[in-house]
Amino acid sequence: MTSIALPRKIFQGVAKRADMFRMFDRHAKRPDRFEGDQSAVYAGEWFEIDETSYSTMLDILPPLWMRGQIFAMREFMTGSVTSVFYAIRIDEAVRYFHTYCDLSDPNSVEAMRTAIVDRETRPVRAMSREERLEHIWSTTTDDYRGYAGTRWPTPMQGHRTVMLYGGQEGTFLKLLDTLSDDEIAAKLPVHLRHLPSALAA
Repeated sequence: MTSIALPRKIFQGVAKRADMFRMFDRHAKRPDRFEGDQSAVYAGEWFEIDETSYSTMLDILPPLWMRGQIFAMREFMTGSVTSVFYAIRIDEAVRYFHTYCDLSDPNSVEAMRTAIVDRETRPVRAMSREERLEHIWSTTTDDYRGYAGTRWPTPMQGHRTVMLYGGQEGTFLKLLDTLSDDEIAAKLPVHLRHLPSALAA
C-alpha cells in the first residue's frame, strides 16, 4: 500500500452523523486488511464533525479516558490506534473533530491537536492536492472506489482506484494518486473545485 504522510485531513467541511460513521473505516475494502500492522493506514486521519456527533460518541460508551474536552474511545480500530475526539476553540468558536491517534506514542494526542489548530487557523481557505484526493476517497461510495488487483502491474497492486467517466469510452478505473487536475476537479463538489491550492494545507 502507498504510505501516507501524517497527520492528514480527509474531509473538507463538517461531516454529519452519517458521513462520520462511514468514514470511521473508509479503508474497509482494502485487500490486506487483516495482514500485518495496519496502524499506519488509520493513524493521523482527522476530520471535522458537528457538536451533536461529538456528544453522541461521548454517550455511546464510557471513554477510555477524558482530558478536558478531549476523549478517547475504548474500542480500538487496530493495534494501539483508536478514535480521539476533540472540542477545540478556534477563532472564538468551539469546533469538534474526530481523529485516529496511535496511543503507543505518548505525544500523538497533543501533536494531533496542534496539527488541527495549525491547519484550521490559516487565513486563506485552501486545499492541498493530497487533501483533494483524500476528500474524493472519503466521499466516493464503495461501488466507485477500490484497490488495484492482479490485472494491474505488480507495483500498482493494492493502490487505491476510483471510477472515472470517459465520455463515449464509458467508465474506467484510475489510480487515485494519478488523477489529473481536471479529473480531480470533476470529482469534487462544485463548491470545492475552485479553492486555491496550498503546498501544505
